[in-house]
Amino acid sequence: MTRLQAIGALEFSSVGIGFVAQDEMLKAANVDLLIARTICSGKYFVVVGGMVGDVEASVRSGMASADEAIVDSLVLPNVHESVFPALGQAVVLREAETDALGIIESFSGTSILDAADAACKAADVKLFRVHVAMALGGKGLCLMTGTVADCEAAVRAGAQKVRERGLLVSEIVIPGPSPELFQDHI
Repeated sequence: MTRLQAIGALEFSSVGIGFVAQDEMLKAANVDLLIARTICSGKYFVVVGGMVGDVEASVRSGMASADEAIVDSLVLPNVHESVFPALGQAVVLREAETDALGIIESFSGTSILDAADAACKAADVKLFRVHVAMALGGKGLCLMTGTVADCEAAVRAGAQKVRERGLLVSEIVIPGPSPELFQDHI
């Protein structure tokens, strides 16, 4: 596995064109394929990780081969290290880490990656889930925990990134959440 420094994501309106673009992306640069799958609404979603230059080259290649089928795109250089395990849903929480629950919901899987990165960089939160598009009607969702103040700052920063794209669905902070909200993560 290459050193993951950056994330690149492309959402396609066509599954077939998504496969073609994914092939081009993987041939264009030394990147790791993090996600490649069909998503709700008949779209295709590809996320790659690697060194910044490689991710940029990979996404450029995917965009060049996809033409008008691109729904959304993103290159995030210097991604916060907590985004990768949360994207893989590999984060386990302790009950002591559940003071508040922060939630950002977007209309695209691509934009939620930007939100998760910005949230982690803005405050001392633990990002424990980045859910992209599956069983969400093509939406994106990220969940974090920390103090109420940290969750508020993180959610505000992450939601702003999505708002700038015109894709924000909701931004929520729940102080003192019920333990059941973390049931699958503790």
